[in-house]
Amino acid sequence: MSFSASPRRNRLVFALTIIVASVVLIALGVVYARSVPRDPFWADAVTQPPFTSLTYGIQTFLWWDESKARLHMDWVRLMVFSHVKQIFAWKDIEPFKGEFHFARPDELLTELEGKGLKVVARLGDVPDWAATNITGEKGVDFVDAPPDDLNDWANFCGILASRYKGRIAAYQVWNEPNLAREWGNQPPNAAGYVGLLKACSDAIRAADPQAVIISAGLSPTGTWTESVTPDDTFFQQMYDAGFQQYVDVAGVNAPGYNFPPEISPEEAVAQGGHRFGTFRRVEDMRRIMVANGDAARQMAILEMGWTQDPIHPTYAWFRVTEEQQADYFVRAYRYAAEHWRPWMGLMSAIYIPDPSWTEDREEYWWSVTLGKGWMGQAFLSLANMAKYCGERVIPERDPGSPEAMGLATVVPCT
Repeated sequence: MSFSASPRRNRLVFALTIIVASVVLIALGVVYARSVPRDPFWADAVTQPPFTSLTYGIQTFLWWDESKARLHMDWVRLMVFSHVKQIFAWKDIEPFKGEFHFARPDELLTELEGKGLKVVARLGDVPDWAATNITGEKGVDFVDAPPDDLNDWANFCGILASRYKGRIAAYQVWNEPNLAREWGNQPPNAAGYVGLLKACSDAIRAADPQAVIISAGLSPTGTWTESVTPDDTFFQQMYDAGFQQYVDVAGVNAPGYNFPPEISPEEAVAQGGHRFGTFRRVEDMRRIMVANGDAARQMAILEMGWTQDPIHPTYAWFRVTEEQQADYFVRAYRYAAEHWRPWMGLMSAIYIPDPSWTEDREEYWWSVTLGKGWMGQAFLSLANMAKYCGERVIPERDPGSPEAMGLATVVPCT
């Protein structure tokens, strides 16, 4: 006697088969995911980067010496860098409350645009009238101080962004607030910095919704006193205060100290050094972003470099030679291109120096033009190295080539 299964039973068997197959596939997927370690920096999370990865920039001082400013702009073009980072000091633009001086920034932006250069404006440098509750002397006891009234600060940020809507590529809000010298000689205060950031960010976004806002670069350090908070600790405190909602890009500083750029923080510790004393300290900061669910946000290095300082004890212990400085710069950019894209966007070197600097200033010794004027080895190496921007590569060039000598134009990364 023969019989056939009912349609209802066939459907039940089919459904059970699908369920079992799905469970097996899920289990296999879990096993595979656990067997293949994920990139700890979550590069694939960055899908809408504000900057091309990489974007090449350098800090300049173009405000006061107009003849040198034009020359320095030409040097940046010869380097095939696309961005200059320039301080837009509040004290210079609004020296007295309500009295705005725009002649120089108007002229400067016009000249930069004529050279095809984009601007990252570093905001800060509070005028005396706006910070009256600070103990100590500015320029002696501290470099910068938070304003008494955040409304005054927001007003400055908003007016600036409104006047230069679409002309400033990005705004860096403050510098190194994890140091008391940048915080009015007061203990660093991450929540206080986030309040200052919010006031400026809200004002800029209201005036120019397309503006790119970058948080302050932090000074890499492991010291924790009333005057200094370690950069990684301060960065986490910024997350605790919700800073990420006020920026498009997270800023970091990356001085390489005296380690080659490829040395990891772990290797530095094994060699008797410190995690913070490496160029790759940036990776520690990126891990903090990932841990806080912020992996989709791009980073920017706002200061990177090596010093040749033989004079100042605070810096001389990690000095390098002129040849090492040049070599480390090139290797740092190459390492970032090979390992940090697309989560690293802007990388801004220091410095094409202020023309007024002399050897008694520690900043002088970080300059890429040190030693032989603009023909310093670091300058030449940065100008002639290969550059990696998105899918485009600008090949390394011979120092004697027409491009290297400024006789032929090379379009920079954008």
